[in-house]
Amino acid sequence: MANGVSLQHNKINIAIDGPAGAGKSTIARMVANQLGYVYVDTGAMYRAATLYFVDKGIPPEQSVDMLEALNSLQIVLEPGEERQQVFLNNRNVTDEIRSNAVNNIVSQYSQLEALRTRLVALQQQMATRKGVVMDGRDIGTTVLPDAEVKIYMTASVEERAARRYNEMSDKESITLEQLKQDIQQRDQLDQQREISPLTQAHDAILLDTTSMTIEQVVDAIISYCNRQGMESKA
Repeated sequence: MANGVSLQHNKINIAIDGPAGAGKSTIARMVANQLGYVYVDTGAMYRAATLYFVDKGIPPEQSVDMLEALNSLQIVLEPGEERQQVFLNNRNVTDEIRSNAVNNIVSQYSQLEALRTRLVALQQQMATRKGVVMDGRDIGTTVLPDAEVKIYMTASVEERAARRYNEMSDKESITLEQLKQDIQQRDQLDQQREISPLTQAHDAILLDTTSMTIEQVVDAIISYCNRQGMESKA
């Protein structure tokens, strides 16, 4: 069965990568729920770290101050009824990390080696027991290179911008065209950064979701997982 099952035996790790606005978080969470796996939103972790440094007034170029501040950085992910809850040093920042202010600068922080080293270690620790669905931009290439299933999700820039725009509660703060330009710039930054650039792992399955519904994407990924010979439990 591809739907409504909990795959408890022969648990595997699932890595879902792709550019901004591809819908990775939504899909990864739904896949994890259907399989009874743990969902790890690495993008939320980098967003929380970005908010942390912004609140402290530490810009990306101040590496010395950042290294010192990293010692006090604590990020905890907890499941929620509708979406994962993100806690930054015991403060719920689930909504704050999705602001345009964080969107516009997160790539500048996420390319910093010290921060990536700290968060990658945490992410790898979360996956040691298997049964994890993790999404981000370098999961299949850097964080979980041995993941049994690797998916590279993408969609056209126009479609990704439209999805982000439709999710926004404050549509007056930015136009659809501005959002499209922001996503294009984010793609460029992610692909050209020196540390763990956004790229498709050589053994990842390319999944273009431009014309697919959420349900179709989830079904496709679970189908890929079942092909790995996992035992199903209704």
